[in-house]
Amino acid sequence: MKKLLTLVLLIVTSWSVASAQFEQGTKYVGASASGFGLSYSSNEKFRLGLDATAGYFIADCLMLQATAGYEHKQHLDDVRIGAGARYYFDNCGIYLGAGAEFNHFTKNNNDLMIPLTVGYAYFINQYLTIEPSVYYKMSLHDFGGNSTFGVSIGLGFYF
Repeated sequence: MKKLLTLVLLIVTSWSVASAQFEQGTKYVGASASGFGLSYSSNEKFRLGLDATAGYFIADCLMLQATAGYEHKQHLDDVRIGAGARYYFDNCGIYLGAGAEFNHFTKNNNDLMIPLTVGYAYFINQYLTIEPSVYYKMSLHDFGGNSTFGVSIGLGFYF
C-alpha cells in the first residue's frame, strides 16, 4: 500500500510540474540534434543537424517558436531559419508542431520547407526537459528530392 501511495503521489507531482510549464506567458529555449544518419531524403542518405529554438506560450498549451539551424550532408552544408507553433496535449508533454522554414543550401539553392513534428517533453526537473521527436519536412522546391523524414533529440528549458 505504501508503494502504491508513493507512486500515485509521484505521478500527481510530475503532472502538476508539467502543467505549470505549459501555461500562458511561459518562455522556452531549446537545442536539438537531428539526423544521426536516421534522417532520409532521396538526394542524400546521411544528414546531421543542429537546431536552436526559442518560444513563448501565447495561450495555455500553445507555443509560438522561432528556429535557426545548421545541417551537414555528405558534400553540402545548409543553414535555415523558421517560425512555427507547438500544441501540447493535456499538459502531458506530448506535442504536435508545424511551421515554415527557409533553407539555404551551399550549392546556391534555396528552399521553403513545411516541417511537421510529433514529440514528447520529458521533465527532468521543474524547468529542464529531454525532448525526443519525429519529424517530416516537406520541400516546396523539390518534393521528391529535398523532403526529409527523421528523428531528433533535444534539451528544453521552460521558464
